[in-house]
Amino acid sequence: MNVAHVARDIVLEPVDNGRLANLCGQFDEHLRQIESRLDVEIASRGNYFRVIGNPGAAKIGTDVIFSLFNITDKERLDPQRVHVCLEESIMNQSGPLKLGGVSSIKNEEEFSIQTPKKLVRARGPNQRSYLENIQNSDLTFGIGLAGTGKTYLAVASAIDALEKEQVSHIVLVRPAVEAGERLGFLPGDMSQKVDPYLRPMYDALFDMVGANQVSRLIEKNVIEVAPLAFMRGRSLNDAFVILDEAQNTSVAQMKMFLTRIGFGSRAVVTGDITQIDLPAGQMSGLKNAIHILTGVKGIAFNYFTPIDVVRHQLVKRIVEAYQTNGDGEGD
Repeated sequence: MNVAHVARDIVLEPVDNGRLANLCGQFDEHLRQIESRLDVEIASRGNYFRVIGNPGAAKIGTDVIFSLFNITDKERLDPQRVHVCLEESIMNQSGPLKLGGVSSIKNEEEFSIQTPKKLVRARGPNQRSYLENIQNSDLTFGIGLAGTGKTYLAVASAIDALEKEQVSHIVLVRPAVEAGERLGFLPGDMSQKVDPYLRPMYDALFDMVGANQVSRLIEKNVIEVAPLAFMRGRSLNDAFVILDEAQNTSVAQMKMFLTRIGFGSRAVVTGDITQIDLPAGQMSGLKNAIHILTGVKGIAFNYFTPIDVVRHQLVKRIVEAYQTNGDGEGD
């Protein structure tokens, strides 16, 4: 064993064979996943675990095992759940790591939203700050890379506000300009043309509320999913409004959207300024808004980085590679 390595021992209680099997996964796949991600070795016997690796990785490994064991009391683990718990613990390594099940679970519950179908948890300090800003600010910007949870957490916050009767309806908006394509080139009527642009919003709603319930709420106009062009001339009162993919708005469209916000409403604007699909030379409304609105009272800005990516580990490496080497195209 490398002389720089340390061994950290863990005893999990209460002893529960079902929960321990859930923690380890079939053929110990969850333990192997932790080993691979952290470059550590994990030995287990009953409720006794030993994590061997460099001091930082071993400490993260014990933290993850404690956290996952507490989660087994409430849910069935799968590789995705293990991955998210790993990424959260790695995000937290810049500060003091919480070692022990009780503190880790308390930390998760403190920054979570219970939607009808699932509990949505904030991962890491940036996501936690983002949720707090959404709750406390009239207008919040979530700016950052793909996979950082910007839209998903905003939709969860909207559902939570609706459930608590803080707003009477939800409006989810996207610009219908992506990857250089225009609506006129797509087949079908207007509804069929815009649906592909709005699909990610529907996916988040279905995941948290369920397809049947979402359909009923849309029929009652409690939830509205629409392209940005449909917002002109409206005033959105008592609503939770989300503008997604805001990097693809023009300056005029962004100003139009922001001036739709009415009394009793909250708004969240999300976007990734590294993936702008506007025609060359056209200023992004999101970039312009950052420049103009930073420091304005009542508006909060959250910036996400590659460390906040909570999708598959390969996604994080892809994002980091593009950020390091450039994407070969201008904004």
